[in-house]
Amino acid sequence: MLVVATIKELQNALYKHRQANKKIAVVPTMGNLHEGHLALVKTAQQHADIVVVTLFVNPTQFGANEDLDSYPRTFQDDCDKLDALNTSILFAPNIDEMYPLGGDQTTHVHVPNMTQVLCGASRPGHFDGVTTIVSKLFNITRADIAIFGEKDYQQLAVIRRMVNDLNIPIKIIGKPIVREPDGLAMSSRNGYLSEKERRIAPRLHQLLQTIKQEIIEGNHDLKSLESHAITDLIEAGFKPDYLQIYQRNELRPATENDKEIIILAAAFLGSTRLIDNIYVNRS
Repeated sequence: MLVVATIKELQNALYKHRQANKKIAVVPTMGNLHEGHLALVKTAQQHADIVVVTLFVNPTQFGANEDLDSYPRTFQDDCDKLDALNTSILFAPNIDEMYPLGGDQTTHVHVPNMTQVLCGASRPGHFDGVTTIVSKLFNITRADIAIFGEKDYQQLAVIRRMVNDLNIPIKIIGKPIVREPDGLAMSSRNGYLSEKERRIAPRLHQLLQTIKQEIIEGNHDLKSLESHAITDLIEAGFKPDYLQIYQRNELRPATENDKEIIILAAAFLGSTRLIDNIYVNRS
């Protein structure tokens, strides 16, 4: 595995592969890799000849009171995991390489409307940071394909909108959520959970499954389902951020006529913010 830290090094390496007509995939990450990330890499390898994994803890997507400084950084362990998968290239730049003028002074990419709801409502500016860094990585790599996890469903929807709106020539592939045996969605932040919190955490996914079953069985009172679920989360020990039932593709509140639905939730356990979602196809 080739490990590079500068844009010039990466582009020089990719130029040779591009000249040889190799298909290139990029997997953007912030490191602290787990099986969910590795599943993204394996998916990329199925679709491309050369897989570039990027590792960059992006400061512009963290809010003032969020966990930028404490976000887990496990570079050598990440390298070992990627090397074991025969990853082609790891791109691990520092902040000055990605934001030479500083994050506040760089051009930002903004996707309207769908970035103002859900996580965007409680994390102002977060998605501007995401779309800015992702667009930079797309331009740097000129990859043919990019792989993103569906756990961050709103992020995936926002990136798809950005690619479509800006005519970026890249195919976006979403990879289904990878879960622990008890159903908890894998996340780098799960390591923050105490033993007690870790026992409670799977309740979030269980609750989403319950709502899904209610909808499949014909319950059309979506607002009632949302409010009852919020109460259940509080009783289980969570501090809910949101739990909402949306139309999947347009990312707007679902109506009783919508067939493709997604139930999305974010909630705190202690200081740890967990997110999850589940699809519902209603006939």
